[in-house]
Amino acid sequence: MRSPQSLRNGGTPSPHARIPTPHHHFHSTVSVQKLKRFNSLILVFRLSTFCFSLASAVFMITNSRGSGSDSPRWYDFDAFRYVFAANAIVAVYSLFEMIASVWEISREVTIFPEILQVWFDFGHDQAFAYLLLSAGSAGTALLITLRGTDTCRATSAFCVQSTISIALGFAGFLFLGLSSLLSGFRVVCFVINGSRFHL
Repeated sequence: MRSPQSLRNGGTPSPHARIPTPHHHFHSTVSVQKLKRFNSLILVFRLSTFCFSLASAVFMITNSRGSGSDSPRWYDFDAFRYVFAANAIVAVYSLFEMIASVWEISREVTIFPEILQVWFDFGHDQAFAYLLLSAGSAGTALLITLRGTDTCRATSAFCVQSTISIALGFAGFLFLGLSSLLSGFRVVCFVINGSRFHL
């Protein structure tokens, strides 16, 4: 049916004239939902890193057998002190990143300015992932050496608990590595699009 305006102008109705649809609003809504899912995935990885790193540090710091001077203690070995320190540092860092993720999900803004936040996350994820890997490797090398000595023969529980602590540290490294991949994706998006996520 022709509109009054087209009849007055003597024209024919345009076949392209249609009721506008809210495509932009729909696209924005879908993008925001994707961003929340993306940030929720990062939060899961942060939580996993925190749990494994904290558990590793706890297992190591409680790893002492006997009260005698000859009884092995974790702090008698440099590599085990390294394992404890690395996992404790990563646990504290992961706790901060969890708070930052919850803040971003709930308020849809970053704690720091966006450019600082994306580079802060990526840089620290990389550095602390290498820290955990280095500590785990040092602890593993020491553990292999101890298994050939009387330390593990006399107090096998000490070496078993050390093994558990190191394994938990490697699990923390795995999840921190996954977090690093996602934070790296945010850096790439920011460099290309000027935003931490392609909306």
